[in-house]
Amino acid sequence: MNEINDPLAWAEKAEEDFTLARSALQRKKPLLTGVCFHAQQCAEKYLKALLVSKKAVFPKTHDLLMLSNLCSAVGIFLDIDPKLLNTLTDYAIRTRYPGEEPSLKDAKDAMVITKLVRSFARSFLGL
Repeated sequence: MNEINDPLAWAEKAEEDFTLARSALQRKKPLLTGVCFHAQQCAEKYLKALLVSKKAVFPKTHDLLMLSNLCSAVGIFLDIDPKLLNTLTDYAIRTRYPGEEPSLKDAKDAMVITKLVRSFARSFLGL
């Protein structure tokens, strides 16, 4: 099976981002942009894993709300506040450049949100 069509390959990549985000947060001096970015990437890849598990087509996007809506369209219903998904989506781009640095609270909140997506996806995928 082509890895791009394998939900477990997507989950493996998501776990790598989760590990990076968690590690960046646990440092003596947390790497806040890294936490937020990798938390978003983890959630994004898990949502794409869910879509791949249903053989659904999705665009190249970082928009977690769009991906969640696509999941709903194929019968996968995440019970996560859309505002939280939008908050996490912003970290895909905002944290990559100087200007708006996330706070420690932002980083902790990003991890809470990504853990919601991760927990749902892992349960759905039987991981």
